[in-house]
Amino acid sequence: MNIKGNLKLKDWALEDRPREKLIAKGKKELSNAELIAILIHSGNVGQSAVDVAKELLNSANNRLSFLSRMGIGDLTKNHKGIGETKAITIIAALELGYRMLAENSSQEDVYLKDSNETFGYISPKIIDLPTEEFWAIYMNNRRKVVYQERISSGGFNATSVDIRKIFSTALEKNALFISVAHNHPTGHLNPSREDKMLTTKILEAGKVLNIPLVDHLIVGISDNGIPSYYSFHDNGLL
Repeated sequence: MNIKGNLKLKDWALEDRPREKLIAKGKKELSNAELIAILIHSGNVGQSAVDVAKELLNSANNRLSFLSRMGIGDLTKNHKGIGETKAITIIAALELGYRMLAENSSQEDVYLKDSNETFGYISPKIIDLPTEEFWAIYMNNRRKVVYQERISSGGFNATSVDIRKIFSTALEKNALFISVAHNHPTGHLNPSREDKMLTTKILEAGKVLNIPLVDHLIVGISDNGIPSYYSFHDNGLL
């Protein structure tokens, strides 16, 4: 019998309350639901904050990456006990997590030697966006990142890319190599015909200007909630 489910959070044993548990045992000992419960502070009639948090996570297949893609409307409309203020708090907290990853990936002296390193660098910027964005990464002769730029943003399944913009920036920054990346909000990572045609155009333009295209990544969150990518280079398309 789940006795806790019938108690208010304040009636739980001190060591089982999320805030007190964090103080006593440290943040690593808390489950995702307990951490979210601290954010939302309170539950609703018959449910503790932890109960509400568990339902919220369950609706996102227990994946924080899925939860981060929910907007205020998704959270407030579909989850009893989550009002606008709580929804904003959750969204802000998850966004801070992604910004921390982006901050770590944008430090000086970043070298991108393979697709996995490129994915680690660019994914925090675009992987959880609801619409497509296309980015270019500019590198020197040692594959050290000298600049990165969003080239375009668009709709749910496409974005228009100006190749001239990619290479005008490359010339301005004295880049000797470039990689490009865009996200697929659907999570399906296989390149479309348009993706392949665009990659070929960028590749050919780079040959003319002697600025080789190193890789083109498609990034997204798969159906099981795992961040992943498709590399044109690794799949023999470059």
